[in-house]
Amino acid sequence: MDVETHNDHKPSLKDWLGAMRLRTLPLALASTLTGTAIAYSQYSFDGLILLFTALTTILLQINSNLANDYGDFQHGTDNAARIGPSRAIQSGKILPKQMFQAIVICTVLALISGTTLVWLAPISIVAKLVLFVLGCAAIGAAIKYTAGKNPYGYRGLGDLSVVVFFGFLGVVGSYFVQVGSLNFWVMLPAITIGGLSAGVLNINNMRDADTDALTGKTTLAVRLGYRRSKIYQVTVVALALDAMLIYAWFHFDSITNWLFVLAYPILLLNLMKVYAVQKAKDYDQYLKPLAIGTFVLSVLLILGAII
Repeated sequence: MDVETHNDHKPSLKDWLGAMRLRTLPLALASTLTGTAIAYSQYSFDGLILLFTALTTILLQINSNLANDYGDFQHGTDNAARIGPSRAIQSGKILPKQMFQAIVICTVLALISGTTLVWLAPISIVAKLVLFVLGCAAIGAAIKYTAGKNPYGYRGLGDLSVVVFFGFLGVVGSYFVQVGSLNFWVMLPAITIGGLSAGVLNINNMRDADTDALTGKTTLAVRLGYRRSKIYQVTVVALALDAMLIYAWFHFDSITNWLFVLAYPILLLNLMKVYAVQKAKDYDQYLKPLAIGTFVLSVLLILGAII
Protein backbone atom coordinates (compact mmCIF):
# COMPACT_ATOMS: atom_id res chain seq x y z
CA MET A 1 0.00 0.00 0.00
CA ASP A 2 1.30 3.47 -0.89
CA VAL A 3 0.69 5.39 2.33
CA GLU A 4 1.10 8.72 0.58
CA THR A 5 -1.94 8.32 -1.67
CA HIS A 6 -4.70 7.97 0.91
CA ASN A 7 -5.30 11.66 1.52
CA ASP A 8 -8.76 11.10 3.00
CA HIS A 9 -7.48 8.72 5.64
CA LYS A 10 -8.31 9.80 9.20
CA PRO A 11 -6.39 8.04 11.98
CA SER A 12 -8.40 7.05 15.04
CA LEU A 13 -7.58 8.18 18.58
CA LYS A 14 -6.26 4.68 19.21
CA ASP A 15 -3.90 5.05 16.24
CA TRP A 16 -2.51 8.33 17.60
CA LEU A 17 -2.13 6.95 21.14
CA GLY A 18 -0.26 4.00 19.68
CA ALA A 19 2.04 6.32 17.71
CA MET A 20 2.73 8.34 20.85
CA ARG A 21 3.92 5.16 22.59
CA LEU A 22 2.54 6.09 25.99
CA ARG A 23 4.37 3.11 27.49
CA THR A 24 7.61 5.11 27.17
CA LEU A 25 6.37 7.98 29.37
CA PRO A 26 7.16 6.42 32.78
CA LEU A 27 10.83 6.17 31.84
CA ALA A 28 10.85 9.79 30.64
CA LEU A 29 9.16 10.95 33.86
CA ALA A 30 11.73 9.09 35.97
CA SER A 31 14.25 11.88 35.34
CA THR A 32 11.76 14.56 36.42
CA LEU A 33 10.77 12.69 39.58
CA THR A 34 14.38 11.93 40.51
CA GLY A 35 15.56 15.53 40.16
CA THR A 36 12.51 16.74 42.08
CA ALA A 37 13.08 14.14 44.83
CA ILE A 38 16.65 15.34 45.36
CA ALA A 39 15.42 18.94 45.49
CA TYR A 40 12.64 18.02 47.94
CA SER A 41 15.14 16.29 50.21
CA GLN A 42 16.92 19.65 50.35
CA TYR A 43 13.67 21.45 51.28
CA SER A 44 13.08 23.00 47.87
CA PHE A 45 9.82 22.23 46.09
CA ASP A 46 7.26 24.04 43.94
CA GLY A 47 4.27 22.03 42.73
CA LEU A 48 3.59 24.29 39.73
CA ILE A 49 7.19 23.94 38.56
CA LEU A 50 6.92 20.15 38.90
CA LEU A 51 3.72 20.23 36.83
CA PHE A 52 5.33 22.11 33.93
CA THR A 53 8.54 20.08 34.19
CA ALA A 54 6.52 16.88 33.85
CA LEU A 55 4.37 18.32 31.04
CA THR A 56 7.42 19.46 29.09
CA THR A 57 9.07 16.07 29.59
CA ILE A 58 5.97 14.25 28.34
CA LEU A 59 5.70 16.45 25.26
CA LEU A 60 9.40 15.99 24.45
CA GLN A 61 9.09 12.21 24.75
CA ILE A 62 5.95 12.05 22.61
CA ASN A 63 7.61 14.30 20.03
CA SER A 64 10.64 12.01 20.00
CA ASN A 65 8.42 8.96 19.48
CA LEU A 66 6.53 10.57 16.60
CA ALA A 67 9.76 11.76 14.99
CA ASN A 68 11.27 8.30 15.42
CA ASP A 69 8.32 6.74 13.59
CA TYR A 70 8.59 9.36 10.83
CA GLY A 71 12.38 9.08 10.56
CA ASP A 72 12.50 5.30 10.45
CA PHE A 73 9.87 5.36 7.70
CA GLN A 74 11.95 7.91 5.76
CA HIS A 75 15.03 5.70 5.92
CA GLY A 76 13.23 2.41 5.34
CA THR A 77 14.19 0.77 8.63
CA ASP A 78 10.57 0.00 9.54
CA ASN A 79 9.73 -2.99 7.39
CA ALA A 80 8.12 -6.42 7.55
CA ALA A 81 11.31 -7.97 8.94
CA ARG A 82 11.25 -5.77 12.04
CA ILE A 83 10.78 -7.75 15.28
CA GLY A 84 9.22 -5.10 17.53
CA PRO A 85 5.69 -3.66 17.46
CA SER A 86 4.56 -2.31 14.08
CA ARG A 87 4.84 1.44 13.66
CA ALA A 88 2.04 3.83 12.73
CA ILE A 89 3.30 4.87 9.28
CA GLN A 90 4.65 1.42 8.42
CA SER A 91 1.25 -0.15 9.14
CA GLY A 92 -0.62 2.55 7.18
CA LYS A 93 -2.55 3.78 10.22
CA ILE A 94 -1.11 7.30 9.92
CA LEU A 95 0.14 9.01 6.75
CA PRO A 96 3.63 10.57 6.69
CA LYS A 97 2.11 14.03 6.11
CA GLN A 98 -0.16 13.61 9.11
CA MET A 99 2.73 12.46 11.26
CA PHE A 100 4.81 15.47 10.22
CA GLN A 101 1.96 17.80 11.16
CA ALA A 102 1.70 16.10 14.55
CA ILE A 103 5.44 16.61 15.10
CA VAL A 104 5.07 20.34 14.36
CA ILE A 105 2.14 20.68 16.78
CA CYS A 106 3.97 18.76 19.50
CA THR A 107 7.08 20.89 19.00
CA VAL A 108 5.07 24.09 19.45
CA LEU A 109 3.38 22.74 22.58
CA ALA A 110 6.76 21.68 24.03
CA LEU A 111 8.14 25.16 23.36
CA ILE A 112 5.17 26.79 25.10
CA SER A 113 5.37 24.47 28.11
CA GLY A 114 9.16 24.73 28.33
CA THR A 115 9.11 28.53 28.08
CA THR A 116 6.54 28.69 30.88
CA LEU A 117 8.73 26.42 33.00
CA VAL A 118 11.78 28.62 32.43
CA TRP A 119 9.76 31.72 33.32
CA LEU A 120 8.54 30.13 36.58
CA ALA A 121 11.95 28.85 37.70
CA PRO A 122 13.66 30.83 40.52
CA ILE A 123 16.80 31.54 38.50
CA SER A 124 18.56 34.55 36.96
CA ILE A 125 17.78 35.93 33.50
CA VAL A 126 21.05 34.53 32.16
CA ALA A 127 20.23 31.09 33.58
CA LYS A 128 16.76 31.30 32.05
CA LEU A 129 18.27 31.99 28.63
CA VAL A 130 20.73 29.11 28.97
CA LEU A 131 17.95 26.77 30.06
CA PHE A 132 15.78 27.89 27.14
CA VAL A 133 18.59 27.16 24.68
CA LEU A 134 19.13 23.73 26.24
CA GLY A 135 15.41 23.06 25.97
CA CYS A 136 15.46 23.94 22.27
CA ALA A 137 18.46 21.65 21.86
CA ALA A 138 16.47 18.85 23.52
CA ILE A 139 13.62 19.37 21.04
CA GLY A 140 16.05 19.34 18.13
CA ALA A 141 17.79 16.23 19.46
CA ALA A 142 14.46 14.43 19.84
CA ILE A 143 13.66 15.07 16.18
CA LYS A 144 17.15 14.46 14.77
CA TYR A 145 17.49 11.07 16.49
CA THR A 146 16.17 9.26 13.40
CA ALA A 147 14.55 11.99 11.25
CA GLY A 148 16.12 14.15 8.55
CA LYS A 149 19.50 13.75 6.86
CA ASN A 150 22.29 11.97 8.77
CA PRO A 151 20.30 11.21 11.97
CA TYR A 152 22.68 10.63 14.86
CA GLY A 153 20.70 7.58 16.02
CA TYR A 154 21.90 5.82 12.87
CA ARG A 155 25.55 6.48 13.77
CA GLY A 156 25.62 4.83 17.20
CA LEU A 157 25.16 8.06 19.16
CA GLY A 158 21.69 7.32 20.52
CA ASP A 159 23.02 5.93 23.81
CA LEU A 160 25.09 9.04 24.47
CA SER A 161 22.08 11.21 23.70
CA VAL A 162 19.92 9.26 26.15
CA VAL A 163 22.47 9.68 28.94
CA VAL A 164 22.75 13.42 28.24
CA PHE A 165 19.06 14.23 27.87
CA PHE A 166 17.39 11.67 30.16
CA GLY A 167 20.20 11.80 32.70
CA PHE A 168 22.06 15.06 32.92
CA LEU A 169 19.57 17.49 31.39
CA GLY A 170 16.51 15.68 32.76
CA VAL A 171 17.62 15.06 36.34
CA VAL A 172 19.94 18.03 36.85
CA GLY A 173 17.51 20.33 35.02
CA SER A 174 14.56 19.20 37.17
CA TYR A 175 16.66 19.79 40.27
CA PHE A 176 17.90 23.17 39.05
CA VAL A 177 14.46 24.65 38.32
CA GLN A 178 13.36 23.72 41.85
CA VAL A 179 16.43 24.78 43.82
CA GLY A 180 17.76 27.60 41.62
CA SER A 181 21.37 26.44 41.93
CA LEU A 182 23.58 23.54 40.85
CA ASN A 183 25.18 20.87 43.00
CA PHE A 184 27.90 18.53 41.72
CA TRP A 185 26.51 15.61 43.70
CA VAL A 186 23.28 15.64 41.65
CA MET A 187 25.35 14.23 38.80
CA LEU A 188 25.24 10.85 40.54
CA PRO A 189 21.42 10.42 40.39
CA ALA A 190 21.68 11.77 36.83
CA ILE A 191 24.11 8.96 36.00
CA THR A 192 21.62 6.52 37.54
CA ILE A 193 18.68 7.55 35.37
CA GLY A 194 20.85 8.14 32.31
CA GLY A 195 22.50 4.74 32.64
CA LEU A 196 19.24 2.85 33.15
CA SER A 197 17.68 4.69 30.21
CA ALA A 198 20.67 3.75 28.06
CA GLY A 199 20.08 0.17 29.17
CA VAL A 200 16.49 0.34 27.91
CA LEU A 201 17.68 1.68 24.56
CA ASN A 202 20.36 -1.00 24.33
CA ILE A 203 17.82 -3.80 24.85
CA ASN A 204 15.68 -2.25 22.11
CA ASN A 205 18.68 -2.02 19.80
CA MET A 206 19.84 -5.57 20.52
CA ARG A 207 16.37 -6.78 19.55
CA ASP A 208 16.55 -4.86 16.26
CA ALA A 209 20.27 -5.30 15.56
CA ASP A 210 19.94 -7.72 12.65
CA THR A 211 17.31 -5.73 10.75
CA ASP A 212 19.01 -2.42 11.59
CA ALA A 213 22.28 -3.68 10.12
CA LEU A 214 20.53 -4.64 6.89
CA THR A 215 19.02 -1.16 6.49
CA GLY A 216 22.15 0.80 7.39
CA LYS A 217 21.07 1.85 10.88
CA THR A 218 24.36 1.50 12.74
CA THR A 219 23.32 1.60 16.38
CA LEU A 220 25.80 0.91 19.15
CA ALA A 221 24.38 -2.62 19.43
CA VAL A 222 25.12 -3.17 15.73
CA ARG A 223 28.66 -1.90 16.21
CA LEU A 224 29.33 -4.00 19.31
CA GLY A 225 27.56 -7.22 18.36
CA TYR A 226 25.46 -9.28 20.77
CA ARG A 227 28.21 -10.48 23.13
CA ARG A 228 29.78 -7.09 23.73
CA SER A 229 26.35 -5.43 23.85
CA LYS A 230 25.52 -7.67 26.80
CA ILE A 231 28.75 -6.65 28.54
CA TYR A 232 27.86 -3.02 27.84
CA GLN A 233 24.40 -3.64 29.35
CA VAL A 234 25.91 -5.01 32.56
CA THR A 235 28.35 -2.09 32.73
CA VAL A 236 25.83 0.75 32.33
CA VAL A 237 23.26 -0.78 34.68
CA ALA A 238 25.90 -1.55 37.34
CA LEU A 239 27.30 1.99 37.13
CA ALA A 240 23.78 3.39 37.35
CA LEU A 241 22.89 1.44 40.49
CA ASP A 242 26.25 2.14 42.13
CA ALA A 243 25.96 5.88 41.46
CA MET A 244 22.67 6.10 43.36
CA LEU A 245 24.07 4.12 46.28
CA ILE A 246 27.08 6.45 46.51
CA TYR A 247 24.82 9.52 46.51
CA ALA A 248 22.58 7.98 49.18
CA TRP A 249 25.54 7.03 51.38
CA PHE A 250 26.75 10.62 51.60
CA HIS A 251 23.41 12.47 51.62
CA PHE A 252 20.58 10.35 53.02
CA ASP A 253 20.33 10.27 56.81
CA SER A 254 16.83 8.77 57.14
CA ILE A 255 15.94 5.12 56.61
CA THR A 256 12.96 6.18 54.49
CA ASN A 257 15.32 7.87 52.04
CA TRP A 258 16.63 4.39 51.22
CA LEU A 259 13.27 3.13 49.98
CA PHE A 260 14.66 3.30 46.43
CA VAL A 261 16.70 0.13 46.99
CA LEU A 262 13.41 -1.82 46.87
CA ALA A 263 13.57 -1.33 43.09
CA TYR A 264 17.01 -2.96 42.85
CA PRO A 265 15.78 -6.61 42.80
CA ILE A 266 13.57 -5.76 39.79
CA LEU A 267 16.47 -4.14 37.96
CA LEU A 268 19.03 -6.83 38.81
CA LEU A 269 16.69 -9.69 37.88
CA ASN A 270 16.02 -7.98 34.55
CA LEU A 271 19.76 -7.63 33.97
CA MET A 272 20.37 -11.34 34.56
CA LYS A 273 17.54 -12.33 32.22
CA VAL A 274 18.78 -10.00 29.47
CA TYR A 275 22.27 -11.46 29.75
CA ALA A 276 20.85 -14.96 29.31
CA VAL A 277 18.92 -14.16 26.11
CA GLN A 278 19.97 -16.17 23.06
CA LYS A 279 17.48 -15.03 20.39
CA ALA A 280 16.95 -11.43 19.25
CA LYS A 281 13.16 -11.60 19.48
CA ASP A 282 13.39 -12.56 23.17
CA TYR A 283 14.85 -9.19 24.15
CA ASP A 284 11.52 -7.45 23.62
CA GLN A 285 9.94 -8.84 26.80
CA TYR A 286 12.63 -7.21 28.97
CA LEU A 287 12.18 -3.63 27.72
CA LYS A 288 9.13 -2.83 29.82
CA PRO A 289 10.41 -4.31 33.14
CA LEU A 290 13.59 -2.19 32.99
CA ALA A 291 11.64 0.97 32.14
CA ILE A 292 9.09 0.31 34.89
CA GLY A 293 11.83 -0.57 37.35
CA THR A 294 13.52 2.77 36.65
CA PHE A 295 10.21 4.60 37.16
CA VAL A 296 9.58 2.70 40.42
CA LEU A 297 13.04 3.72 41.64
CA SER A 298 12.24 7.39 40.99
CA VAL A 299 8.83 7.13 42.70
CA LEU A 300 10.44 5.50 45.74
CA LEU A 301 13.01 8.31 45.84
CA ILE A 302 10.33 10.96 46.02
CA LEU A 303 8.27 8.96 48.53
CA GLY A 304 11.36 8.55 50.68
CA ALA A 305 11.93 12.30 50.59
CA ILE A 306 8.32 13.08 51.54
CA ILE A 307 7.85 10.55 54.35
